[in-house]
Amino acid sequence: MSKTTKTRIKNIQVWPVNISITEPFTISKGEMKMAENIFVRITLTTGTHGYGEIAPFPALTNETQDNCLAMAKSLLSELVGLDVLEYRAISAQFETPLALYPSVRCGLETAVLDALCREIGIPLWALWGGAAVKEYETDITIPIRTVSETLTIARDWYQQGFRIFKLKVGEKIEDDIETLSAFDNAFDDISLIVDANQGYSVKEARLVAQKLESLHARIITFEQPVDRHDIAGMADITKQTSIPIAADESVFTVEDARRVIKERAANLINLKITKSGLFPTVDIVTLCHANNMPLMIGGMLETRIAMGCSFSLVLGLGGITILDLDTPLLMADDPLQLGGYSYKGSRLVPWRSAGLGLVPREEPEN
Repeated sequence: MSKTTKTRIKNIQVWPVNISITEPFTISKGEMKMAENIFVRITLTTGTHGYGEIAPFPALTNETQDNCLAMAKSLLSELVGLDVLEYRAISAQFETPLALYPSVRCGLETAVLDALCREIGIPLWALWGGAAVKEYETDITIPIRTVSETLTIARDWYQQGFRIFKLKVGEKIEDDIETLSAFDNAFDDISLIVDANQGYSVKEARLVAQKLESLHARIITFEQPVDRHDIAGMADITKQTSIPIAADESVFTVEDARRVIKERAANLINLKITKSGLFPTVDIVTLCHANNMPLMIGGMLETRIAMGCSFSLVLGLGGITILDLDTPLLMADDPLQLGGYSYKGSRLVPWRSAGLGLVPREEPEN
């Protein structure tokens, strides 16, 4: 690696960040009552900082704050002295040790790029190309609750201007059918993303798809209806329903995406940088664009650091049309200072400052 003075890493720090969320985040595979994340700060020889976020979601990736913190700390000394201009080489160096820690890989990769972009004075989205820089609309996620609780939560968001709702389902099909009917009857001008997080059998997923076909609401997608390994089952559902099927947990890697495309197992793929790592996500986008596979993008329980990085892919790469970038809105507090992208109701507003444009409110000493 080169020894360019200004863009070498002088220091790197990681620290845990716990953020309360307004509602327990319940999906078919588990529940989280707090975002237990990790912030990353890289310092270049010039004193420029770059930030990243590690956002483990144990129910989906088996990562925890503790094991991610330990893994990240074990690699810090190997980063010192590396040149952030060679960011893909840095990423490749950690591909094997972080194979089971995609959120750690994502956090380190994000911090490397944020530092580079701040040093050269461009927004992170400009590094990807600035293909589609504009405001976008995001959905808002409703966790698994009783019918009445679901409607109460949804009405509150509706009053704040949200018209795209992501309903978590997959625990009990009878309750889900009831919730879908009640939700459809309660609102006239909404769109739905229905996310089972692998919760159904193929038979159950077919029944839910039939229910979705009967609703008045526009159904954007039925996301990950069955187990991530059951590609054949998901392909069968995709073939039999008019509802667009999205692959999420079935696609962690580029090879996963290639298989879904080959088997025609879904109509679109949901990207998550903390699920796959940042650069593998970029590679998945490239593959999907080449194969005319539509894309959406979401996240785990992330602050505006990781979510801003995801938004940078939307702005920079283009062709990512469905946004599920709402988790900072589900948090009781924002641990970041003003700056970076912002929310205007359900709209995501781009930023023009360097890197991600974000700084944590509290940081460790140098």
